[in-house]
Amino acid sequence: MARHLITSAIPYINGIKHLGNLVGSQLPADLFARYQRARGNEVMFICATDEHGTPAELAAAKAGKDVADYCAEMHDVQAEIARGFRLSFDHFGRSSSAQNRALTQHFAKVLAEQGLIREVTEKQMYSVTDGRFLPDRYIEGTCPNCGFDSARGDQCDNCTKQLDPVDLINPRSVISGSTDLELRETKHLFLRQSAMRDKLQAWIDSKTDWPVLTTSIAKKWLNDGDGLQDRGITRDLSWGVPAQFDGAPWQGMDGKVFYVWFDAPIEYIGATQEWADKTGGDWARWWRTDKGADDVTYTQFMGKDNVPFHTIGFPATILGSNEPWKLVDYIKSFNYLNYDGGQFSTSRGRGVFMDQALEILPADYWRWWLLSHAPESADAEFTWENFQTSVNKDLADVLGNFVSRITKFCRSKFGEALPAGGEWGAREEALIDELNTRIRAYETFMEEKEVRKAAAELRAIWVAGNEYLQAAAPWTVFKTDPDQAAAQTRLALNLVRLYAVLSAPFIPDAAQAMLAGMQTEDRSWPGDAKTALQLLPVGHTFTTPEVLFRKIADEEREDWQQRFAGTRG
Repeated sequence: MARHLITSAIPYINGIKHLGNLVGSQLPADLFARYQRARGNEVMFICATDEHGTPAELAAAKAGKDVADYCAEMHDVQAEIARGFRLSFDHFGRSSSAQNRALTQHFAKVLAEQGLIREVTEKQMYSVTDGRFLPDRYIEGTCPNCGFDSARGDQCDNCTKQLDPVDLINPRSVISGSTDLELRETKHLFLRQSAMRDKLQAWIDSKTDWPVLTTSIAKKWLNDGDGLQDRGITRDLSWGVPAQFDGAPWQGMDGKVFYVWFDAPIEYIGATQEWADKTGGDWARWWRTDKGADDVTYTQFMGKDNVPFHTIGFPATILGSNEPWKLVDYIKSFNYLNYDGGQFSTSRGRGVFMDQALEILPADYWRWWLLSHAPESADAEFTWENFQTSVNKDLADVLGNFVSRITKFCRSKFGEALPAGGEWGAREEALIDELNTRIRAYETFMEEKEVRKAAAELRAIWVAGNEYLQAAAPWTVFKTDPDQAAAQTRLALNLVRLYAVLSAPFIPDAAQAMLAGMQTEDRSWPGDAKTALQLLPVGHTFTTPEVLFRKIADEEREDWQQRFAGTRG
């Protein structure tokens, strides 16, 4: 049994996420976790809410709530929506947990002991109107690199370039909108990433199987301009992990907290500790190589904007600690999913949000479209026309139609049990050969985290069954050779169970409905297709399931296009 540690980039607490966030991290991570469990492997699938930093403070202020209360409330909201999308986390934690606080302060301490933290007195933006220093995300302005007029003080969402607030053109306070800003001196802790450059370079170079998107972003940060820069890891904020160790404030750092991008990735470990404290499990065997984690395969899933922090910042923390922590083995990164000619944006309320999606249609409809159109090699675009076509053709016409036709035919001619009689012939053997080839290809794509290719192969497996059923035509054969029709029907009903097993990582609710209809909980993964297609024996009873997937009407699609034109109501 292989052991897989899987983490999804943790979503900010500031509101409900959109479909672009979902497909860029949590959903493909869930696909991989479900697949590995289906193969009999041990999985620890971890995610959490990212609760510190500017986004939390701003969102709480906008909602008129205490920031701690706001974060607790929104954690519950995001956890419930995750359940709605059937995201199978082993634990969905909180970066504000006591476990993460202790771990963050521990890492800061050991990094300081390794000589990798230095104090820097620098000038930062101070808002005279607001009477406070403005952390980077409290400042917006025009990006000097691409001209985007809503770039943040730490990074431009448009071109992904790392920025400092002083780089922005025409900067303004996010709190008040004031442009009455001035530079004042303040002192912060910096992680000496520059001292880690060679070690990080060697580690990244060793990952020859990583996606080009991941390595290209990592190497850009290592080598562009003046090369890898030291990174501030504290901020002038009240909400966050206090800049302390051993229970006492870091000298000269009273009132400061650790930067959210320092403590957030550490929450992967913190959340696993939360899971262990809740269940009595052993977190260390997943994270400490001196406690058994050396045989764990660790895979991270994230959007491309998160890659720098997971290829540079977090590894610098882990490597720099000189402690036996598990490093990531594979980083699966995604491009952006755009919405009808523009960008999804949580802060600007553009696009379909996760709660709205579930109000319209069940999770499987969204899971299938998003995964089968995952933005792997380039940015992708959600359009309502494409969504309607994919649902109607793939889910309703191919998979749903197959299940409906064969169960209703058997019920009408043989009753709701697998019929006896007949033998398989050349057509059945040809189908079995095709299924064996396609199932092995499907497994390969899933192991390699090639999401769109895996979806295409799964659809081809569904199509193979439809084409077989159409060519075999047991409803016609029944008139002259009922035994042969019975053999064809047995195979097709077993194919329903097989489809359920193979499809479960993509569409878990439909898979469960197919298994329930076949009155079996046998989820055994197929080795040889011939054996799998004989698993349900003669006389095994079933019930004809309800329609698996309904078609989306043109009128519905037009209504949704108008309702979700890009602004959240």
